Amino acid sequence: MTRTISFAEGERRLDWLKLTDAIEVGHRLPKAEIADVFLYRGRDTMLNRSAWIDGLGLLVKVATIFPGNPDAGRAVVNGAATLYHDDSGTLAAVVDFHLLTKWKTAGDSLLAARRLARPGSREIVIAGAGTVGASLVAAYSAVFPNAHFTVWNRTPAKARGFANAHGIDWTEDLEPAVRRADIVACATMATEPFLKGDWLRPGTHVDLIGAYRPDMREADDTALQRARVFVDSRDTTLGHIGELKIPLEAGVLTPDHVIADYYDMDRMTRTSDDEITLFKNGGGAHLDLMVARHILDAVDAP
Repeated sequence: MTRTISFAEGERRLDWLKLTDAIEVGHRLPKAEIADVFLYRGRDTMLNRSAWIDGLGLLVKVATIFPGNPDAGRAVVNGAATLYHDDSGTLAAVVDFHLLTKWKTAGDSLLAARRLARPGSREIVIAGAGTVGASLVAAYSAVFPNAHFTVWNRTPAKARGFANAHGIDWTEDLEPAVRRADIVACATMATEPFLKGDWLRPGTHVDLIGAYRPDMREADDTALQRARVFVDSRDTTLGHIGELKIPLEAGVLTPDHVIADYYDMDRMTRTSDDEITLFKNGGGAHLDLMVARHILDAVDAP
């Protein structure tokens, strides 16, 4: 019987640490076969993402990103996700799109932080007062329970409202917040870099989430050059997302500057307390597949 998993049902049964463990285990299976189709209309985007992991299953996820939706009271990101059995190809579950996206996106970054951020990180800055920012507060709190959070947004009123809703601090000035941060997580719709590498102090971990198109970036060249750079998947980031595609094409970076992705998990590690680490969260249907399978197992567990 096909399961339909609602947002509320999934939220009751999921745990951030178990989720990141599932993502790590998923990368020990045969490498995923993935295929993406991107369609654009001005600022609007449709991503049709598919993945197949031998031994785990198949997934198709369609995401639509319409930045103008909030003006009409609608979410920016919407879509649908279907999970299929590996042995038969039959439909196993229809997973609530927003549930899957929340836990995949923040869980992807949290796994990187567990491996790359300093264990004693206490100051966390969130750039972007949207839905992903809220998920990051919850996810990072699971690993860094004593952390102090500060949110920044281009619109100060949104930052203030976000801070009040989540019981954290907010700032109008990003630079001093970044200069004292242990972790800086960016989840914005920026097309031009706003995070300056000169602001990063030794030991900082940078988590870049927002850019998903070839014309989008959040961090400048200096940030990339100063950091040891990691990605969740070379296949879905280097040639597709402006965060790395633009500096690679300009010769600012070479592919060798990207040290590892999750299929080389043993190299996803910090080597000193003083180094700056930078992780590009590019997503990918294989991650959606791993998370969707985990969600199905979690909600059906006794």
